[in-house]
Amino acid sequence: MENGEIESQDEELPSRTGRQYRPVVAHDRAVLEMSSLESASSSRLPDREMSLKKIKVNAQGKMDSNAKEDPTQGGPNGPQRESKLELFGFDSLVNILGLKSMSGEQIPAPTSPRDGEDISITLGHPKPAAVKLGTMMGVFVPCLQNIMGIIYYIRFSWIVGMAGILQSLLLVSFCGLCTFLTGISLSAIATNGAMKGGGPYYLIGRALGPEVGVSIGLCFFLGNAVAGSLYVLGAVETFLNAVPSAGIFQGSTTSVNTTAGVAEQIQNPSLHDLQVYGIVVTILLVFIVFGGVKMINRVAPAFLIPVLFSVFCIFIGVFLAKKDDPSPGITGLSLTTFKDNLGSDYQLTNSAGVPDTNGTVYWNFNALVGLFFPAVTGIMAGSNRSASLKDTQRSIPVGTLAASLTTTSLYLISVLLFGALATREKLLKDRLLTATVAWPLPAIIYVGIILSTLGAALQSLTGAPRLLAAIANDDILPVLNYFKVADGIIMFLISWSFTVVSLALVSLIYYYVSLKGKAGDWGDGFKSAYFQLALRSLRSLGASQVHPKNWYPIPLIFCRPWGKLPENVPCHPKLADFANCMKKKGRGMSIFVSILDGDYHECAEDAKTACRQLSTYIDYKRCEGVAEIVVAPNMSVGFRGIVQTMGLGNLKPNIVVMRYPEIWRRENLIQIPAVFVGIINDCIVANKAVVIVKGLDEWPNEYQRQYGTIDLYWIVRDGGLMLLLSQLLLTKESFESCKIQVFCIAEEDADAENLKADVKKFLYDLRMQAEVIVITMKSWESHVEGNTQQDDSVEAYTAAQQRIAAYLQEMKDKAQREGTPLMADGKPVVVNEQQVEKFLYTCLKLNSTILRYSRMAAVVLVSLPPPPVSHPPYFYMEYMDLLVENVPRLLMVRGYRRDVVTLFT
Repeated sequence: MENGEIESQDEELPSRTGRQYRPVVAHDRAVLEMSSLESASSSRLPDREMSLKKIKVNAQGKMDSNAKEDPTQGGPNGPQRESKLELFGFDSLVNILGLKSMSGEQIPAPTSPRDGEDISITLGHPKPAAVKLGTMMGVFVPCLQNIMGIIYYIRFSWIVGMAGILQSLLLVSFCGLCTFLTGISLSAIATNGAMKGGGPYYLIGRALGPEVGVSIGLCFFLGNAVAGSLYVLGAVETFLNAVPSAGIFQGSTTSVNTTAGVAEQIQNPSLHDLQVYGIVVTILLVFIVFGGVKMINRVAPAFLIPVLFSVFCIFIGVFLAKKDDPSPGITGLSLTTFKDNLGSDYQLTNSAGVPDTNGTVYWNFNALVGLFFPAVTGIMAGSNRSASLKDTQRSIPVGTLAASLTTTSLYLISVLLFGALATREKLLKDRLLTATVAWPLPAIIYVGIILSTLGAALQSLTGAPRLLAAIANDDILPVLNYFKVADGIIMFLISWSFTVVSLALVSLIYYYVSLKGKAGDWGDGFKSAYFQLALRSLRSLGASQVHPKNWYPIPLIFCRPWGKLPENVPCHPKLADFANCMKKKGRGMSIFVSILDGDYHECAEDAKTACRQLSTYIDYKRCEGVAEIVVAPNMSVGFRGIVQTMGLGNLKPNIVVMRYPEIWRRENLIQIPAVFVGIINDCIVANKAVVIVKGLDEWPNEYQRQYGTIDLYWIVRDGGLMLLLSQLLLTKESFESCKIQVFCIAEEDADAENLKADVKKFLYDLRMQAEVIVITMKSWESHVEGNTQQDDSVEAYTAAQQRIAAYLQEMKDKAQREGTPLMADGKPVVVNEQQVEKFLYTCLKLNSTILRYSRMAAVVLVSLPPPPVSHPPYFYMEYMDLLVENVPRLLMVRGYRRDVVTLFT
């Protein structure tokens, strides 16, 4: 959707077929209109009695008021606009553009969990956007440059000669598989959220903890630093071997015996030449790195393209080669040569790798693995630059795996070609066979070697400082503050084969006994170990705040509020189904609680019996949870004790789940509003999240598949709880065919397009597929389209208005007779009638919007507004009834000022 002009008010409703929604196209209106009351005065009302203003509905569905509102607010600062989402506690989503808290930036919590202050973010002047790289230049090219190195040019044909074609194919496949599996693991972590700078350190540290991350990260940094110097020396040595006259100092000569017994003189460049040229090249590379990502992005192709061209020239030369052309020992692509080179020929060599009967080095398959394995590493080069990537979740997996597959395929093809190209003696003797056969000139290979090593050195110099800076920025080792930038089991040693067989046999027997065996009546060591492990884990968790990555929902299921259940049914069966829907990947624990009215001494045995029945029922419904029965004088007192004491440490329940009291008016249960409001207030004070299920009787079980959408009406910042619940629903078979739509409720003057972009980016980083729609609160003159569901909402609104007016009049009459202030449920209340009307109208508009766009949704989630301070509980129930009117299946969600999801891996 685009944030453009609002189209005419008589726009047609989206057509629906069953539960199908028409796709959103470019010309659809981006921001849906939503009416609300204009700002009202916050000054105290006069002492004279006031009646609620009547809102008339004309034939066209328009609403107007017969009383004028004061659009300004008195005070020393002049007029001040009230929040149109005041009912929801002032913390509207639009006031937190960019979702800074869940993105890792800290935002102070509201001073009160119920009526917090407005939270605003001063964006200031936009900073110049840093250059960001895509998959090709950010990951694929760096990985390719690090993988394609000098080993391919000077050692690969020698490896084929020593190991033979078959074992060389096995060698390449084995090493390539190791790095590919590592790349998959890297990709799995990288796609688990947004990444900051630091590459593998960031991934390992966030996955396994800071101790492992820092130790491996520092070793990886040192490895990158040393590798950079080795790459530079390799390039310089190749250059001096290709152009001996460029040497400043006198080199040395080494005599080597060949297999024919003839002494061969090998010229070696001077160590001083290596040092001088190495320093010069390193300084040049450092200047390139200082130029930043843009400079590296420009230079990288200059290093990589000649390398790829040199490989191309090698392949052309292989196909053009003939017998003894371009050198003796070259046979051209020959089937006879291929067969001769199939098997291995491990033998003694001297230190230069030349076969020598008097040599001191003996090669075998394991030794060749150690020699060749560095030629498949380098897959971390892309993740090292994670801070410079546009999209880490896509670029790192795609680029890394593509580079790994590309180079492994190149190596496998090269094994077949080299094995069919030359005799074994030529493969073992000619150290630069690639240069010998390259078309048209061997010099191309020298250029390829030099540029491949310099490209790898450039990637090392780029990644190592970023890695060290990321470790320093985490403030784990104070000694690194200067660099800030804003065991083996012995059985395997004896016999690995018998070890594997023994472990497999023991595992099978253990599994069989656990399934078919009977439980012993003795206490075994495993049970004791489990108990000790649980205690140790609980102590290690402590009572500190759980990180969003490790947060699990622990729902407190309120079993028997409001509903009338048979005596032999201890819990509403659909509550158990809903509790299973809140499990994160099948893990987690639910606490099922029921309150028994009465005296504890008199009802203790009844409570034990009820607890056994509830526990049996939980097992029958296949819920992982525990049953608790609390005896209390009444429900309010019982729940207040539960919410304070239930659980232990970080294993305390964090979400209270209960059914919406739909029967309160139908059954004339006038005590329910006070209890319902009291429970919500207790949850807010105890900092517990709340999920209230409306339409519980219609909740599907695990066999009832749902279609359509899961619609989220995201009004307030809830730490991502509503998003998490929707994702948990999608993991269940009954909802796996649904799609998610996120409706962001914003205020009229909000930057809707920026809000939409921020939410879409946030959802993408969470790997959450959802359609984002922004709905803004419009002014009073905006009318309601005349359709059936909105007419139903208007009727409910008028009825609620009349009931509130009658209830208010009763309170006033009673207060006048008794000469007391306004009282409701034994507590004094202050009623701002304009505010009451505003709350009613806000609920009306939300309900109308839900009915218009989500009537056919599988389930609707909406933010739960907290009970307004000093309003009678009866009023709050009227607000909630109007909000949920005619919505068949709805979850009202209230977060608890803590993030339960995070962008970062």
